[in-house]
Amino acid sequence: MKNKVKSLIFAVITLSVLIGAAIFNPGNHNLLSITTMANRNSGRITLSPGGEAFGVKYFTKGVLVVGLTDVETAEGLRAPARDSGLQVKDIITTVGGKDIKSAEDFQKTVAGSGGSGIELKFLRDGAENSLTISPVVDKGDNTYKLGIWVRDSTAGIGTITFIDPSTGEFGALGHGISDSDTGVLMPLDKGIIVDVVINGIVAGKKNSPGELKGKFANYRKGELSINSEVGIFGKFDKIPENMAKSIPIGYRDELKIGKAYILTTLDTGKPGRYEIEIEKIFSDSGSIKNFLIKVTDSNLLTKTGGIIQGMSGSPIIKNGRLIGAVTHVLVDDSTRGYGICIENMIEGLRG
Repeated sequence: MKNKVKSLIFAVITLSVLIGAAIFNPGNHNLLSITTMANRNSGRITLSPGGEAFGVKYFTKGVLVVGLTDVETAEGLRAPARDSGLQVKDIITTVGGKDIKSAEDFQKTVAGSGGSGIELKFLRDGAENSLTISPVVDKGDNTYKLGIWVRDSTAGIGTITFIDPSTGEFGALGHGISDSDTGVLMPLDKGIIVDVVINGIVAGKKNSPGELKGKFANYRKGELSINSEVGIFGKFDKIPENMAKSIPIGYRDELKIGKAYILTTLDTGKPGRYEIEIEKIFSDSGSIKNFLIKVTDSNLLTKTGGIIQGMSGSPIIKNGRLIGAVTHVLVDDSTRGYGICIENMIEGLRG
């Protein structure tokens, strides 16, 4: 089977602005309390499986460079950022000694430079760098620019994987929130989750992954604290009522081929249970694609065509244990996709 996949990180809505850039200092996030329980010697932990759809509003720390372009000046085309050595995927955090909070903030800082050289600090492959660039005047609107497309936020729909009923802490998606153009894991400044009403389903088909469509509520449900390769994590403002009964987790070495089921929210407003088949288990235990699944539930196939965008994080349960979450769909076969082991999600919180 072709290893051709599309990340299910919801129907992503992104915002790009043609401007300059900024820097990222990774924060010291408090790890979820469940990490203290993710040791077999301390006993098998239990978590409440999720399946609820949610909306996320996500803001980056600094701005991510997603494109470099020319600026049309009175003297011809100029490319200050490209000529200086700045690259796509750089994460700009400060400009002229000023911390950058948003794309708009960065744009104003560059525009107010007066054309003088300004120092940019940025992260590249995790290492902090700096360089000095002189903005040029765009003859179209007479403002100083560097010739950079940047991104500072994203929003979309995903699915809760688990909740710690004693604290209200949660894990979701089974993969990180990454930029849709560059694939870079977006550095988290702040993020919230909100209720979402699913009001449409685009069924998936070969070479055309489907998606859940929904409307965000106006109030927040919780806050994000971590965006990692194995999922996003945070805490509900109030411990949810009517959570599913907690069940034990299953470990990687206990995973078996065979029938299982997922919990996911479609058009009923609450999680439904749908049968799947675990077809293959992969030896790469560190991956976010630990096993191959196939949707076998006729109701789910009728409604969605299989796995669609927005279902990322849907918990996978087998033999009464929470074993993982849905993470990806095969582009050429929407009935099949990948899952991550729940143990990997929990271990990922340790950093």
